[in-house]
Amino acid sequence: MIYDYIIENYENGEPIFLSELPGKSRDYLRQEMKKLVDEGKLERLYNGVYFISYMTILGTKGKISVEKYIEKKYLKTDGKASGYITGLQLANKYGFTTQNPSYYEICSNKASTRQRKQEIDGNTVVIYKPVTNVTDENMTALQFLDLMSKLDKYSEISGTELIIKLKKYVNLVQLDFSMVKKYIPLYPDRVYRNIYEGGLIGELV
Repeated sequence: MIYDYIIENYENGEPIFLSELPGKSRDYLRQEMKKLVDEGKLERLYNGVYFISYMTILGTKGKISVEKYIEKKYLKTDGKASGYITGLQLANKYGFTTQNPSYYEICSNKASTRQRKQEIDGNTVVIYKPVTNVTDENMTALQFLDLMSKLDKYSEISGTELIIKLKKYVNLVQLDFSMVKKYIPLYPDRVYRNIYEGGLIGELV
């Protein structure tokens, strides 16, 4: 039974894509999923995307995890990198700003246009088309270059503090500067300036 498979393989809040479920007949799967939604065992985010019905410890109805949805839909494909988080969320994650983003920003190979918005359970996700196809090998370099293209806009720190923070970030993600050099021509000139001011220009020489 498909419900037994779902219970064994999915956690609360984890998105369930119809396309990843076992079964030869998509029509049969859709009928089964509709039945489970009608019975209150599953919730439908929209056609083709579901999650297990559950209650939170506060006694409220559980919601889908937007982060897990983004990861499965846009950041990973068959276990390999196909996108990455960018924008204010990236700057906040590594301590360059204390500002909390009001929406998610991601670059993904799944993007069909330069930029588009998607609403997911009341959350806005902005999906950008990357400058080149994202892979396991170049993902951290492209993410770094995205950050450096907007660091002067997002960063609340400067000078020595910024240099220390950037070097910590570089070490943490194990940045490959040979990949940075390969893709830096695809980015605006201010990236060079921000890398220089961040004390990392020596890594590119």
